[in-house]
Amino acid sequence: MIGLISATAAGAVARDRLASAWPSRTRVYEGSVGDAVRHAFSECEQVVCFLATGAVVRLVAPLLRDKHVDPGVVCVDEAGRFAVSLLGGHEGGANALAREVAAVLEAEPVVTTATDAVDVPGLDTLGLPVEGDVAGVTRAVLDGEPVALHAELAYPLPALPGNVAADRAAAHTIRVSDRAVEPADREVVLRPPSLVVGVGASKGAPADEVLGLVRDTLRDAGLSPLSVARLATVDAKAGEPGIVEAAEQLGVPVVTYGAGTLAAVAVPNPSDAPLDAVGTPSVAEAAALVAGGELLVPKRKSVRADGKPAMATCAVVRAASRGRLAVVGLGPGARDLVTPRARDELRAASVLVGLDQYVDQIRDLLRPGTRILESGLGAEEARARTAVAEARKGQAVALIGSGDAGVYAMASPALAEASDDIDVVGVPGVTAALAAAAILGAPLGHDHVSISLSDLHTPWEVIERRVRAAAEADIVVTFYNPRSRGRDWQLPKALGILAEHREPGTPVGVVRNASRVDESSRLTTLGELDPAWVDMMTVVTVGNTATRRIAGRMVTPRGYRWQQPAATAASGSPDTTTGTTRKESS
Repeated sequence: MIGLISATAAGAVARDRLASAWPSRTRVYEGSVGDAVRHAFSECEQVVCFLATGAVVRLVAPLLRDKHVDPGVVCVDEAGRFAVSLLGGHEGGANALAREVAAVLEAEPVVTTATDAVDVPGLDTLGLPVEGDVAGVTRAVLDGEPVALHAELAYPLPALPGNVAADRAAAHTIRVSDRAVEPADREVVLRPPSLVVGVGASKGAPADEVLGLVRDTLRDAGLSPLSVARLATVDAKAGEPGIVEAAEQLGVPVVTYGAGTLAAVAVPNPSDAPLDAVGTPSVAEAAALVAGGELLVPKRKSVRADGKPAMATCAVVRAASRGRLAVVGLGPGARDLVTPRARDELRAASVLVGLDQYVDQIRDLLRPGTRILESGLGAEEARARTAVAEARKGQAVALIGSGDAGVYAMASPALAEASDDIDVVGVPGVTAALAAAAILGAPLGHDHVSISLSDLHTPWEVIERRVRAAAEADIVVTFYNPRSRGRDWQLPKALGILAEHREPGTPVGVVRNASRVDESSRLTTLGELDPAWVDMMTVVTVGNTATRRIAGRMVTPRGYRWQQPAATAASGSPDTTTGTTRKESS
């Protein structure tokens, strides 16, 4: 919950704007400002004060305990010009909150954390538990001193500066490990979520017995509980209180599998007892191993102080390292049409793969140290293979494409190469069809289809069959790749097929370089369109029989009765402004 506090009328106006934007995330504190700050500080994860920074510093100073537990605090000035991350930039999330607040209030975010200022990922912002000398090692990274990276396990980290290198001699170290090692001087240990703990339990097994067994097992094996990703068990034990509570204490989810699935997993220590109880000869080992990995600790039973039979078992598996592939759509070209999610994925990548001209568009959005693998036109399959291969090495990879990466772009060849040994994230983007439609008006207001006229990968016979189907179905059509120097007959052929089913006056929109600085567009008709206007940077949208030209815009009605064209309306007078028919009220 985010506490909101103001002292003046102007501050209250901005406060209420934020409360209206985030009704489920915020709580407004009224009354004395000092009391409000004290209550919010103890009750909320974050606080936004519409007060001067100096006043907030004095109010929160007596309340400070530890950066690991103090809430993040953001200050907004009286005029609403700035959202200042004052306290808990990383741990409290104040840096991210300042940017969010600024977006809502149309203010400027002010973030002074050193790593954010120079665009270096903070070691405490990577989403991993971290131990050791975070401040000292971070300072070495920022100062350009040599820093050693010892990755005992592959994990998809974002790009780190060039002074951080693997297996080098250095006074400062970043270690990636799931072993229970104590950080050395001037060392940070990052804990990847690499361990899966399989758990079996008799009905009514106490939570402290389950939790004690898990913790003792990890300790004896020299493994860190901070690297436990999940507890795994059989479906029949999904609601077993002891398992559920143990998972809550560890801060991890419980994942369950069917007895049949577990019974098919080869394990070193099968038993008749779980077979009789839940239908599988192994719960702990099989549940830990079902997703693959290395069995580090075979089945182990709890030991009860009263000497009674054990009620819990567990086994530990180190899951295979998984790289991450984000397939990112960059939109049609304008910087403000690159989505925030796409920007976040570009900043999270350590390796970027893409067409050289697309890389140039977003090079400034990448973190320092990002490894760039770029190539020219016509190398789509090679780029897809490269991106997947890098992800399989445990890297965080971003594969970029224009528009939406899943529409005539890189997602399809990449996913055809990828198996289930890597994590894949799709990031949608604004397509050329959507960007062109927004320029033309609303041509896609009803059913529509996109068809590429390039026969480099698809036989023309197949393309022609699709064009005919769209023509006969009276669907709005957007043509991608409509015409090039070497392919100049396909567009006239496709338009001729549509003309067999649509009038010459059917509206047609032609948009070149949608959203870019040299954008151009024209609204014409099926009978008047000159293919010479069109090249590979153009999309052509052909309306259906209901599409109209209204006030210089291309509009396809949604089909509601109150949107019928005047020519087909049963009664009423045409509205020349909207092209709809208004019925008189009775």
